[in-house]
Amino acid sequence: MNTRQAAIERMNTLGERREPFLFLIDFEEQMPLVLPLSEVDPAQLWYDFSGNTNAPSGKETKPKPVDLQAIPLSFDEFVSAFNPVQRELQAGNTFLLNLTASTRIECSLTFQEIFQHSQARYKLWWRGLDAKALREVHAPPKPPPKSDEFICFSPEPFVRVEGNRIATFPMKGTLPAHLPDARQQLLADKKEEAEHYTIVDLLRNDLSQVAKRVRVERFRYIEEVATHGQTLLQISSEISGELPKNWPDTLGDWFFKLLPAGSVSGAPKRKTLEIIRTVEGKPRGFYTGVGGIFNGNTLDSGVLIRFIEKTPDGLAFRSGGGITFQSDAGAEYRELLDKIYVPIPRNHPVL
Repeated sequence: MNTRQAAIERMNTLGERREPFLFLIDFEEQMPLVLPLSEVDPAQLWYDFSGNTNAPSGKETKPKPVDLQAIPLSFDEFVSAFNPVQRELQAGNTFLLNLTASTRIECSLTFQEIFQHSQARYKLWWRGLDAKALREVHAPPKPPPKSDEFICFSPEPFVRVEGNRIATFPMKGTLPAHLPDARQQLLADKKEEAEHYTIVDLLRNDLSQVAKRVRVERFRYIEEVATHGQTLLQISSEISGELPKNWPDTLGDWFFKLLPAGSVSGAPKRKTLEIIRTVEGKPRGFYTGVGGIFNGNTLDSGVLIRFIEKTPDGLAFRSGGGITFQSDAGAEYRELLDKIYVPIPRNHPVL
């Protein structure tokens, strides 16, 4: 049995028991982690998903000033990935592709300090486990590779389930709020509009695989994300449907049908994933994967974006954006850089 199938069966078993658990599923679905909440070790992992947390509060400490210095890839390096994507788009092999990159950074805060003082719906600090420890928590036939330490502070929900109502919230479209008429500019942007239509259609189709009466409840609403340097505007939509009443009994089966998240892959999904593997050249790991909690009655999960990881060369910030045939390389490059932030406002009070 592979690790993916083992995770599906474990989610089904815990769901059927109505036993609360946490799950982390990497983008490639090669090393998913499923743990009963009672077994989550705070020395290895902190989570805060919509206020459901096992982390110390940080109320006793005052946040330090944020000094984050980015050493981004050059525009020419970005274009060397952007142009092949454009060729695939022009050939009709994909209509939307989420292209990501890794940026070297230096940051004055530790991962724990970022976690305690950042403001985000979904926060996760993962210390990383060696192969032996991963084998113990996954129980696959052979251990997956070592998972390195990372911090994630994501604004994007993936799937929420309450009662038998399931909802997903694709986030597509980003612009700095300080620009003149930023809200109107973002909503009027034809490229962003087309991208959002595509991803909403994809997520609606994804939900239709597991739910009935799927519908778009809110379309292109704007949210603000405050960061250490500026405020960003981001556009989301809400799509909902109805699951069977016994949905926890088959939680792993239907949840994995929705993966990977459409907003961080593209459409059509299968072919676009092939192109991503070729263009990006290496696995994303937990970046752009999904993390969440089943509390015994409800499920809440987020897309693992806004992500800093430790690498042999130092810290790296992973970011990206959706590319369509209307995309301008310069604008997409600026968006990639705009997303390099920590969500700790300049005048952030003590928590």
